[in-house]
Amino acid sequence: MLMQTLLTAAFSALALGVALAAEPASLSGDELRKAVSGKTVYVRISGFELPIHYFPGGSMAGGMGGVAATVAREESASARGKWWVSASQLCQRWSSWMEVKTYCYKLTRQGNSVTWVRNDGRSGSARIG
Repeated sequence: MLMQTLLTAAFSALALGVALAAEPASLSGDELRKAVSGKTVYVRISGFELPIHYFPGGSMAGGMGGVAATVAREESASARGKWWVSASQLCQRWSSWMEVKTYCYKLTRQGNSVTWVRNDGRSGSARIG
């Protein structure tokens, strides 16, 4: 009987942990930094995935195919930039893409899937690889 009670408690705790892990979580501060640092984030744009690698030192690199670059109206298929975390947002500035403007994003993560809202109101989705 004691063993059955312990097993029931253990499975209940496991089920609760899985349920909590499935809930979307807003990322901020160190959580946000850990989520992207050293990882590649694949941003979904106009039917394409744009891979952006966030290096631990605060630099980033992205690349897309020629067709995707044309659709995105970018002159170059690859670019480098800087990223940082500020006010619970992931901020970035490309050296040549996106009119060389700084944009900051609020991220919500559910597993490896991410939804983002940019500081100008634009939103979308991505996955962390």
